[in-house]
Amino acid sequence: MTDTMRALIGGIGPHWQVRERPVPQPGPGEVLIRTVAVATNNADVGMLAESDPTNGGHGREFIAGFEYAGEIAAVGEGVDTWATGDAVMGSTPSSFAEYTIADHRFVLPIPEGVDPATACALPTGLLTEHGSLVKAGFTTGQSVLVTGASTGIGLIGAQMAKALGASQVIGTTRSADKRELLTAAGVDTTVITSEADLTEAVLAATGGQGVDVVLDHVAGQTFAQCLPATKHDGHIVNIGRLAGPASTIDIDHLSYRHLTVHGVSFGFTRTQEMSTVIAGLLPQVMPAVARGDIRPVIDQTLPWTEHAKASGLLQAGGLRGKIVMTLTGA
Repeated sequence: MTDTMRALIGGIGPHWQVRERPVPQPGPGEVLIRTVAVATNNADVGMLAESDPTNGGHGREFIAGFEYAGEIAAVGEGVDTWATGDAVMGSTPSSFAEYTIADHRFVLPIPEGVDPATACALPTGLLTEHGSLVKAGFTTGQSVLVTGASTGIGLIGAQMAKALGASQVIGTTRSADKRELLTAAGVDTTVITSEADLTEAVLAATGGQGVDVVLDHVAGQTFAQCLPATKHDGHIVNIGRLAGPASTIDIDHLSYRHLTVHGVSFGFTRTQEMSTVIAGLLPQVMPAVARGDIRPVIDQTLPWTEHAKASGLLQAGGLRGKIVMTLTGA
């Protein structure tokens, strides 16, 4: 192992730049991962824009990225759950580098038969969607509505709900051409929100009852429409805010239906919460990943030497799933 590594750095311009950085060393409770593949997230766009000094950004340099797959290169003091050479995946800041450091509790094993280019696009979706289902008290046989179901994370949520025994999965998308994509992800009923009223469509699909659980990735007025589309004593979990953080709701829908609303943000500062969520994936979700019941949707796989193309595609939007960048041979 050398003393330096290549990393994709933000805070220099509108795109990431390759720079040399020292290889980090694992401290107590940490592991060092040799990265093989990484995946993009929507948060990468905002971080690039906010840091771009050529367009009014703060100009503070940082190693980009969150999702990775690779193998354990070294373990820190007190770590006995991982060994050098273990194939792992996870989500942690500063992962767009040849080596990355992670809390040993935040690392997941790559299931047998899953290649790193697939594995790297899974962790954020797995932990977020499963954590949200747990927060909502989801049980086998319940119905689930996934708003923004054609997004990378929404597609994992739909697959997960089906794999964990949802009786009915309803998914929303603005584009009619995404219908087949949602059907392939296990969605039983697709609501094209540019063509139909979300509340009316969900009630029609559930015999007027509404769904037991909502995984809302959209917010805005979509969140308001989810309230009357949820069954009495049901749960709504807001995960994302694609349509903005503000929503005007009818409190009668909330109160008279005895609904419970949850807000989640599984951040790296809430270490105990994060470790509990990730531990829950092992018995409940990872077997479904190993069976192929849960797979990420990947728009393109590129060598990370094409990082400018990757960031450009991400900034342009309209992707079907994630962009994966492979480091092997780069």
